[in-house]
Amino acid sequence: MSRTIIVSNRLPLKVFRDDNEQLQFATSEGGLATGLGSVYKKGDNLWIGWPGLAVENDNDRKVVDQQLKAGNMRPVYLTEEEVHEFYEGFSNETLWPIFHYFPSYANFDENHWESYKKVNQKFCDAILEIARPDDTIWVHDYQLLLVPQMLRDQLPQISIGFFQHIPFPSFETFRAIPWRRELLMGLMGADLVGFHTFDDMRHFLSSVSRLAGMKVNQTQVVVGNRTVTVDAFPMGIDFEKYEGMASHPDTLSQEVDYRTSIGKTKVMLSIDRLDYSKGIPNRLKAIEMFFDLNPQYIGEVSLFMIVVPSRDTVPKYRALKEEIDLAVGRINAKIGTVNWKPIHYFYRSFDIHSLSAFYRMADVALVTPMRDGMNLVAKEYVASKLDNKGVLILSEMAGASKELSDSIRINPNDIHQLSDAIRDALEMEVEVQQQHMAVMKQTIKRYNIHHWVKLFLEQLEGIKDDQKTAGAKSLKGQLRTDLVHRYHDSNEPMLFLDYDGTLSGFHHDPQKATPDSQLLSLLTKIGNGKGRVVIISGRDRETLGNWLGHLPVDLVAEHGVWYRYQGMEWKKASNMNGQWKEAVGLVMDTFVNRTPGSFIEEKDYSLAWHYRKAEQGFGELRARELVNHLRYITHGMNLQVLEGDMVIEVKSSDVNKGKATNRFLRKFTHDYLFAIGDDWTDEDTFVAIGDKGDTVKVGRASTEATYFVENERAVRRLLEEFQKSASESKSEPKAKEEHS
Repeated sequence: MSRTIIVSNRLPLKVFRDDNEQLQFATSEGGLATGLGSVYKKGDNLWIGWPGLAVENDNDRKVVDQQLKAGNMRPVYLTEEEVHEFYEGFSNETLWPIFHYFPSYANFDENHWESYKKVNQKFCDAILEIARPDDTIWVHDYQLLLVPQMLRDQLPQISIGFFQHIPFPSFETFRAIPWRRELLMGLMGADLVGFHTFDDMRHFLSSVSRLAGMKVNQTQVVVGNRTVTVDAFPMGIDFEKYEGMASHPDTLSQEVDYRTSIGKTKVMLSIDRLDYSKGIPNRLKAIEMFFDLNPQYIGEVSLFMIVVPSRDTVPKYRALKEEIDLAVGRINAKIGTVNWKPIHYFYRSFDIHSLSAFYRMADVALVTPMRDGMNLVAKEYVASKLDNKGVLILSEMAGASKELSDSIRINPNDIHQLSDAIRDALEMEVEVQQQHMAVMKQTIKRYNIHHWVKLFLEQLEGIKDDQKTAGAKSLKGQLRTDLVHRYHDSNEPMLFLDYDGTLSGFHHDPQKATPDSQLLSLLTKIGNGKGRVVIISGRDRETLGNWLGHLPVDLVAEHGVWYRYQGMEWKKASNMNGQWKEAVGLVMDTFVNRTPGSFIEEKDYSLAWHYRKAEQGFGELRARELVNHLRYITHGMNLQVLEGDMVIEVKSSDVNKGKATNRFLRKFTHDYLFAIGDDWTDEDTFVAIGDKGDTVKVGRASTEATYFVENERAVRRLLEEFQKSASESKSEPKAKEEHS
């Protein structure tokens, strides 16, 4: 049976050594571990990740392996050096600051990058040791951006999902990373890439288009012969867990203790990990401003500020902690009294019952990060308010702000706005508080962590099902053998071969995609064999004639406008005129003026606007605009607007490759038909042949063809098999005849 394999940097269980250097194991209380518990603990499913400790001793590893195996987990062991360079280095000194819009904090170290690649490969190898072709692999977060493509290279058909738990920055910020394209290409190995918000998804698609040069179609990225779906999946919390925890006896006992200590003072609450992205210094400035502007609240309200230790040996984090310590001390010294202080500062973590007690007590929650992927503290606070009393002040830079619109949303850089928001929150009527809290509670109850897991996996499963049921089958194994045998057994086969993207790869300059000696030799041998070979292309007749006119093949140019039987002159399809070209050409010329790097290719009865040389992203934007304009002005003119690979072409609706194919089918005898092509203009050829022959798509896009191959190299290998089978045939080639 198929399994789901979850892969993340850390396992939901942490291994550590006690004071006696004995191995100990502690489970994680995190939201992700809770949500995915229903997945990885089921059946033969697994969670792969680092156990949190560099375990070098073989005996210790056996102990860890056994403990993890019992919980459906499998470790990836990292050395101290790898933890330093991969995790603390590239992940947290390069990716973290860039993804959170702190580019000046980023460190671009080549050694860290090499370690990042090495560790990502180590994770991939751990997956490959156990993965089966029908498994689903779900990779998590920024530490493992390269893993999806590494897996795809080894297991082309496997189902791969990726979810990013932190923000994805804008194109202008992301481009600062020297290895930006490699990171994007790593994610392109997935079938589904998920983000918390639409903004993150939009930034990612923009980077893919402009930095990796890939075609983006709404929420899908065309990656060679595959498509990658990109979507937003706002992550939730275990609502029932936090709601239930708020009424737990241990929680109530803790709240009584806290209340006894502080008396009737109103409570504001903030909970953060020590990090520059959390906006703690700005929050403290706003608190100080609030008391300066509203002295009536001195002695009446206090901020309980919990900061969970994190990387405080790193210089930037150590400096941040010192800044926070000094600010808290100064504010408390400035306005504190003998029996009251404005800020209760805790630099440590608390157990879940204590946190729940804080949530229950808090009249106001301050969640004010400078940038955050989601921030589940905001949702945990709402879930814990059983009486719906309380106000959430939420940074608009946090992903949660897109869902919790009934909070007081602020710009964390606007100190005055945050100070005013604190006053408004404290003065809000109870009925209004309850109204807003009820709306937010309904949202997080519905879109909880289990909904998030279910939604992502169902969409990933749907994508894979669509891929499996898409008409074309991979031309491999017995299918390929049978097809070659059908050609071998025929006496008068007829082959229809597209040129660009099929016989030859695409070139930055279309006029430089000339046939190489290998292709010319291959076409000569097949053309001199049995049956007919028809090169059917969108190229103009002059170019096609110069490149291939000396070969023993028939030629079709401009999608069927011109055709030439072997050894004869070019002929034109009937009812052709180019009077429309002047008007269309003027429009295209306008877009050439507006799009540096684009140019117009004029053919006898068609015009093509190429933008392969234009700036990535900008060219695609102009192409969309041009297509819309052309379809408007050509309405009712019997013209087609065709979208190819980095080209927009306009031609008569009276000609297409399908009609050109039918001309050959009517004129020449045949006992086997074969067609191969890479873009949607070749679909007309496939339809014309239908079930009367074999049709092959180059690439895995949706198609009318029966089979597909990966690329032009695979096309040539197939034609070489045709040529070899023909030369080995004992029968003599039949003469080429026309119908009488």
